[in-house]
Amino acid sequence: MHDIPDSRTEEADLRADIYALLAALLREPPSEALRQWLAGLEGEPDDIRLSQAWSRLAAAAADSDVERLERAHFRHLIGVIQGDVLPYASYYREGGLMEASLVALRRDLKALGIQRSADVSEPEDHLAAMCEVMAMLIGQNDQRAGSFFHRHLAPWASRCMHDLARVDTPFYAALGELATLFFQRESAILIDNTTLGTPVPGTSVHEDRGQALGAGE
Repeated sequence: MHDIPDSRTEEADLRADIYALLAALLREPPSEALRQWLAGLEGEPDDIRLSQAWSRLAAAAADSDVERLERAHFRHLIGVIQGDVLPYASYYREGGLMEASLVALRRDLKALGIQRSADVSEPEDHLAAMCEVMAMLIGQNDQRAGSFFHRHLAPWASRCMHDLARVDTPFYAALGELATLFFQRESAILIDNTTLGTPVPGTSVHEDRGQALGAGE
């Protein structure tokens, strides 16, 4: 007999992959190989708005090149002093950097056994790092993914990506639109397990995963 694929597992794997892709594109500009891969993407017919967003990202990737995307990534997300968008939880939740939300995040990451990689300079509340955490949790079918999302991403991630969707570079505007829609859908899909009796990261016994944010594969 052949095993029948579990559609729920396939969907979870896809969502984990999307989180990993968002993390990669927010952290640094795409390589030529990734740009070409993005240019060949096709939207999924089950969600019209997300499908259109994927199509716009693919078209923008096809119409750009690595050098332009490197300049745009620096201008929009890094900057000489700061970029057009500051993708940090503390900034969107409290109006500054290194605020209380970062302290709470670090406590919860410690409970999950996740720490920042030694070669990563930005704080853990960078949206790329938090997308990496979600990719790990969903990929490992960790039931605390919903709690982590609602505690640390739901209050601000969509607003941040909505701001990115307003920049003047088509690729990053399309990325912002896609991420906004994806996070809105995740907010509806994921259940905050604090209401279901599952321990919230940082409040109970946990596994030591020993994983590092930003370390890559």
